[in-house]
Amino acid sequence: MTEALPPRPAARRYGLGALSHRNFRLFFVGQGISLVGTWMQNVGEGWLILTLTNSPFYVGLTSALSSLGVLLFSLYAGVIADRVDKRRVIIFMQIAFMLEAFTVAILVWTGVVAVWQVLVLATILGIASAFDIPMRQSFLVEMVGKEDLMNAIALNSSVFNGARVIGPAIAGLLIGALGIAWCYFLNGLSYIAVIVGLLMMRLPPVVRTVKTTSTWGGFREVLTFLNGNRGLRSLMILTSILSVFGFPYISMMPVFARDVLHRGATGYGALTSSIGIGAVIGALGVALASSRIRRRGRLMLVGGTVFGILLILFSASRSLALSMVLLAFAGCAMIVNNSLTNTLLQTAAPDHLRGRIMGFYSFVFVGMAPFGAFFFGLVAEHIGAPSTIAGGGAIVAMAVVITGLAVPELRHT
Repeated sequence: MTEALPPRPAARRYGLGALSHRNFRLFFVGQGISLVGTWMQNVGEGWLILTLTNSPFYVGLTSALSSLGVLLFSLYAGVIADRVDKRRVIIFMQIAFMLEAFTVAILVWTGVVAVWQVLVLATILGIASAFDIPMRQSFLVEMVGKEDLMNAIALNSSVFNGARVIGPAIAGLLIGALGIAWCYFLNGLSYIAVIVGLLMMRLPPVVRTVKTTSTWGGFREVLTFLNGNRGLRSLMILTSILSVFGFPYISMMPVFARDVLHRGATGYGALTSSIGIGAVIGALGVALASSRIRRRGRLMLVGGTVFGILLILFSASRSLALSMVLLAFAGCAMIVNNSLTNTLLQTAAPDHLRGRIMGFYSFVFVGMAPFGAFFFGLVAEHIGAPSTIAGGGAIVAMAVVITGLAVPELRHT
């Protein structure tokens, strides 16, 4: 008599294998709540700076400073990630984010907020992010293993972008009804959820890696690995191009909403939410199809090319409805490209180098963004946000096509 097989977890039956892991479920729920608050703060920050300065340049500068710490410290953080208890560091960084949010809320409520204060706190936030991002990215595999890694990355992207839908919509209403400070205050409260989720996880004892090399030696080790792998090296270069010329389009949304489409904070929230809706669709599509996607590299290249083309089309729109549709498609294409790039890097990275690989990825993905945000703000000040976004989209589309032709192994991965 054949022994009956145990029932498969519901999450795995429906193509969401990462959710069959208790630790990832805790992480997923906590992150979901926290990220809604994060996107509320992002919208509030853009509107606060625009209100204080009336300058697209300062909007871009604030976004740039928020990522400057990642540029300066993420490579070092990647080396540290391979040697420490990642969960503990992530918890400390969440506390730092919480304190920053409460500080700005108090400054706004008391009426003493100044541009320099927001810029300084944005810079501090970027430094904390430099350590948080590579830790969280390389922590995913510890929660789900390599089998469900692509699924976990896609689900993580879906909750990030689902929050992008909800957060800006709430922020648009809050700014009009109660004021910008509430976006920061509620974001500060939201970090409690992710901290509690991290504390509730059951993880095996941390086996600390013996420090056999210096920090510089650890960094050289990952450089040597990337130098010997043309595919991964090309992914890093392509990601840096998208980070400088593609992703900063988001920092131009408050300018586009007010000066191009002539809408207020509600229109700004609608544009940002549209990006999130498309990104959620793209991320869930990747998650549900993760076990059936064979040519991940080819799909990643298609996503990047389409993303660049959609930015060009968006820049020409003067209708809020059409702009929202184009941004939804752009968000979908962007997240398909990002999720698959992340997966290709993590699955190819040896376990002892994963933290450093993700530190390097954080450096090019987020750390290069200050250059893009600063450049977008500076150029938009002189030629306008639409022309700036169109130029960035053209560069992105050409770079992805050239990479696909020059590195054929990516198309066949």
